[in-house]
Amino acid sequence: MTQATSQRSVLLVVEDRGHKGKHVVTTMPFRAGAVVLQVTGHHAVPVANRFTVQAGVGTHLAGIGPLTFMNHSCAPNVFINTPDMTVTAIRDIAAGEELSFFYPSTEWQMAEPFDCHCGASSCIGRVAGAVNLPDDILSRYLLNQHIQALRRTP
Repeated sequence: MTQATSQRSVLLVVEDRGHKGKHVVTTMPFRAGAVVLQVTGHHAVPVANRFTVQAGVGTHLAGIGPLTFMNHSCAPNVFINTPDMTVTAIRDIAAGEELSFFYPSTEWQMAEPFDCHCGASSCIGRVAGAVNLPDDILSRYLLNQHIQALRRTP
């Protein structure tokens, strides 16, 4: 285990030799609505990859610290608010719990789509970005402003 850099030093990047690989867990509990992490030190890159987060219609960020290893879930426990680069708990989170977010909440089109194995009853199956999901699915999730804007674009 290596400690992730965060303002509160409460996140751990954990290596799992199973199907999960590296992932992020918290060492303390968070209440729904609490800011778990303020991401700093990020920078824009010209092309998305599996380690970036889309922060605008044509903006992708690298240097995102522990977010680099935060996994997708169709039943996420955090939301990444890209305008202010905060990670917020969307439900109560226990100490030791893995942090996960819904990738299409930030990604319009995934650089590397994959089959989801999150096990949630609401699992979307293939994670390829918001562009590939119908409105009835996307309406169940918090979405960033750029994803909402792209959904409205014909």
